[in-house]
Amino acid sequence: SLSTDLARDGRLTDAMTERFLSLGRYAASTHADAILFTCSAFGPCIEAVAREHAPMPVLKPSEAMIEQAAAKGRKIGLLSTFPPTLVSMPPEFPDSVEIVTKLAAGALAALDRGERAEHDRLVAEASRDLRDCDLIALAQYSMAPAAALVAEVSGRPVLTTPDSAVLKLKELLADGG
Repeated sequence: SLSTDLARDGRLTDAMTERFLSLGRYAASTHADAILFTCSAFGPCIEAVAREHAPMPVLKPSEAMIEQAAAKGRKIGLLSTFPPTLVSMPPEFPDSVEIVTKLAAGALAALDRGERAEHDRLVAEASRDLRDCDLIALAQYSMAPAAALVAEVSGRPVLTTPDSAVLKLKELLADGG
Protein backbone atom coordinates (compact mmCIF):
# COMPACT_ATOMS: atom_id res chain seq x y z
CA SER A 1 0.00 0.00 0.00
CA LEU A 2 3.00 2.34 0.29
CA SER A 3 3.26 2.62 -3.50
CA THR A 4 -0.47 3.30 -3.68
CA ASP A 5 -0.12 6.00 -1.03
CA LEU A 6 2.80 7.58 -2.88
CA ALA A 7 0.84 7.61 -6.14
CA ARG A 8 -2.13 9.19 -4.35
CA ASP A 9 -0.11 11.80 -2.42
CA GLY A 10 2.41 12.54 -5.16
CA ARG A 11 5.26 12.90 -2.68
CA LEU A 12 6.86 11.21 0.31
CA THR A 13 5.21 12.11 3.60
CA ASP A 14 6.19 11.92 7.25
CA ALA A 15 3.62 9.14 7.67
CA MET A 16 5.38 7.08 4.97
CA THR A 17 8.74 7.59 6.65
CA GLU A 18 7.22 6.48 9.96
CA ARG A 19 5.86 3.34 8.30
CA PHE A 20 9.34 2.54 6.98
CA LEU A 21 10.81 3.15 10.42
CA SER A 22 8.21 0.77 11.86
CA LEU A 23 9.18 -1.88 9.30
CA GLY A 24 12.83 -1.39 10.24
CA ARG A 25 12.04 -1.70 13.95
CA TYR A 26 10.09 -4.87 13.29
CA ALA A 27 12.98 -6.36 11.29
CA ALA A 28 15.42 -5.43 14.06
CA SER A 29 13.13 -6.95 16.69
CA THR A 30 13.29 -10.29 14.83
CA HIS A 31 17.11 -10.14 14.99
CA ALA A 32 17.51 -9.62 11.25
CA ASP A 33 21.12 -9.29 10.14
CA ALA A 34 20.27 -6.78 7.40
CA ILE A 35 17.35 -5.06 5.70
CA LEU A 36 16.81 -4.79 1.95
CA PHE A 37 13.99 -2.63 0.64
CA THR A 38 12.70 -3.19 -2.88
CA CYS A 39 11.14 0.06 -4.13
CA SER A 40 13.51 2.81 -5.21
CA ALA A 41 10.87 5.53 -4.93
CA PHE A 42 11.32 5.59 -1.15
CA GLY A 43 15.02 6.46 -0.91
CA PRO A 44 14.74 9.10 1.86
CA CYS A 45 12.53 6.78 3.93
CA ILE A 46 15.09 3.98 3.56
CA GLU A 47 17.89 6.36 4.51
CA ALA A 48 15.97 7.18 7.72
CA VAL A 49 15.83 3.46 8.55
CA ALA A 50 19.56 3.12 7.84
CA ARG A 51 20.35 6.00 10.22
CA GLU A 52 18.17 4.55 12.96
CA HIS A 53 19.62 1.04 12.68
CA ALA A 54 23.31 1.73 11.99
CA PRO A 55 25.54 -0.23 11.83
CA MET A 56 23.06 -2.87 10.55
CA PRO A 57 23.24 -2.97 6.74
CA VAL A 58 20.13 -1.33 5.29
CA LEU A 59 20.15 -1.20 1.50
CA LYS A 60 18.15 0.74 -1.02
CA PRO A 61 17.04 -1.50 -3.89
CA SER A 62 19.34 -0.21 -6.61
CA GLU A 63 22.45 0.97 -4.76
CA ALA A 64 24.38 -2.30 -5.10
CA MET A 65 23.60 -2.58 -8.81
CA ILE A 66 24.69 1.01 -9.38
CA GLU A 67 28.00 0.32 -7.61
CA GLN A 68 28.52 -2.91 -9.55
CA ALA A 69 27.64 -1.31 -12.90
CA ALA A 70 30.01 1.62 -12.32
CA ALA A 71 32.80 -0.81 -11.45
CA LYS A 72 32.23 -2.90 -14.60
CA GLY A 73 31.55 -0.38 -17.33
CA ARG A 74 31.85 3.19 -18.47
CA LYS A 75 28.79 3.32 -20.75
CA ILE A 76 25.81 1.80 -18.98
CA GLY A 77 22.43 1.09 -20.50
CA LEU A 78 19.70 1.68 -17.93
CA LEU A 79 16.51 -0.13 -18.90
CA SER A 80 13.27 0.52 -17.05
CA THR A 81 9.58 -0.24 -17.36
CA PHE A 82 8.58 2.78 -15.24
CA PRO A 83 9.27 6.22 -16.79
CA PRO A 84 9.99 8.14 -13.54
CA THR A 85 12.87 5.74 -12.80
CA LEU A 86 14.67 6.98 -15.89
CA VAL A 87 14.66 10.45 -14.33
CA SER A 88 15.37 9.57 -10.69
CA MET A 89 18.00 6.84 -11.04
CA PRO A 90 20.66 8.28 -13.39
CA PRO A 91 21.81 10.95 -10.89
CA GLU A 92 22.58 8.12 -8.43
CA PHE A 93 25.37 6.88 -10.71
CA PRO A 94 28.85 8.39 -10.37
CA ASP A 95 29.86 11.11 -12.82
CA SER A 96 32.55 8.79 -14.21
CA VAL A 97 29.97 6.79 -16.19
CA GLU A 98 27.70 7.62 -19.10
CA ILE A 99 24.09 6.51 -18.68
CA VAL A 100 21.98 5.68 -21.73
CA THR A 101 18.34 5.34 -20.69
CA LYS A 102 15.67 3.27 -22.39
CA LEU A 103 12.03 2.69 -21.53
CA ALA A 104 10.55 -0.73 -22.23
CA ALA A 105 7.25 0.77 -23.36
CA GLY A 106 4.21 -1.30 -22.49
CA ALA A 107 6.11 -3.81 -20.38
CA LEU A 108 4.78 -2.62 -17.03
CA ALA A 109 1.21 -2.69 -18.32
CA ALA A 110 1.76 -6.25 -19.56
CA LEU A 111 3.05 -7.27 -16.13
CA ASP A 112 0.08 -5.58 -14.46
CA ARG A 113 -2.17 -7.75 -16.67
CA GLY A 114 -0.31 -10.85 -15.52
CA GLU A 115 1.44 -11.31 -18.86
CA ARG A 116 4.98 -12.10 -17.73
CA ALA A 117 6.10 -13.49 -21.11
CA GLU A 118 4.93 -10.35 -22.93
CA HIS A 119 6.64 -8.16 -20.31
CA ASP A 120 9.89 -10.04 -20.77
CA ARG A 121 9.60 -9.88 -24.57
CA LEU A 122 9.08 -6.11 -24.49
CA VAL A 123 12.01 -5.63 -22.10
CA ALA A 124 14.28 -7.74 -24.31
CA GLU A 125 13.13 -5.92 -27.44
CA ALA A 126 13.91 -2.54 -25.84
CA SER A 127 17.40 -3.77 -24.95
CA ARG A 128 18.30 -3.87 -28.65
CA ASP A 129 18.73 -0.08 -28.48
CA LEU A 130 21.40 -0.50 -25.77
CA ARG A 131 23.73 -2.83 -27.68
CA ASP A 132 26.45 -0.19 -27.89
CA CYS A 133 26.68 -0.01 -24.09
CA ASP A 134 29.24 -1.90 -22.01
CA LEU A 135 26.44 -3.51 -20.00
CA ILE A 136 22.73 -3.23 -19.31
CA ALA A 137 21.31 -2.55 -15.86
CA LEU A 138 17.69 -3.59 -15.30
CA ALA A 139 16.21 -0.92 -13.06
CA GLN A 140 13.39 -2.80 -11.30
CA TYR A 141 13.27 -6.03 -9.33
CA SER A 142 10.31 -7.09 -11.47
CA MET A 143 12.56 -7.09 -14.54
CA ALA A 144 15.04 -9.65 -13.17
CA PRO A 145 13.31 -12.69 -14.72
CA ALA A 146 13.96 -11.15 -18.16
CA ALA A 147 17.74 -10.91 -17.61
CA ALA A 148 18.73 -14.01 -19.60
CA LEU A 149 16.51 -13.01 -22.53
CA VAL A 150 17.92 -9.46 -22.45
CA ALA A 151 21.47 -10.84 -22.50
CA GLU A 152 20.60 -13.12 -25.43
CA VAL A 153 18.91 -10.38 -27.47
CA SER A 154 21.38 -7.58 -26.71
CA GLY A 155 24.59 -9.58 -26.52
CA ARG A 156 25.55 -7.48 -23.48
CA PRO A 157 26.21 -8.44 -19.86
CA VAL A 158 23.13 -7.76 -17.72
CA LEU A 159 22.91 -6.70 -14.09
CA THR A 160 19.76 -7.00 -11.98
CA THR A 161 18.91 -5.20 -8.79
CA PRO A 162 18.14 -8.34 -6.74
CA ASP A 163 21.29 -10.22 -7.80
CA SER A 164 23.51 -7.23 -7.08
CA ALA A 165 21.81 -6.58 -3.73
CA VAL A 166 22.20 -10.18 -2.58
CA LEU A 167 25.90 -10.17 -3.52
CA LYS A 168 26.47 -6.95 -1.59
CA LEU A 169 24.59 -8.21 1.45
CA LYS A 170 26.61 -11.43 1.43
CA GLU A 171 29.83 -9.39 1.35
CA LEU A 172 28.68 -7.05 4.12
CA LEU A 173 27.52 -9.88 6.36
CA ALA A 174 30.69 -11.90 5.74
CA ASP A 175 32.65 -8.83 6.86
CA GLY A 176 30.57 -8.59 10.03
CA GLY A 177 28.10 -5.94 8.88
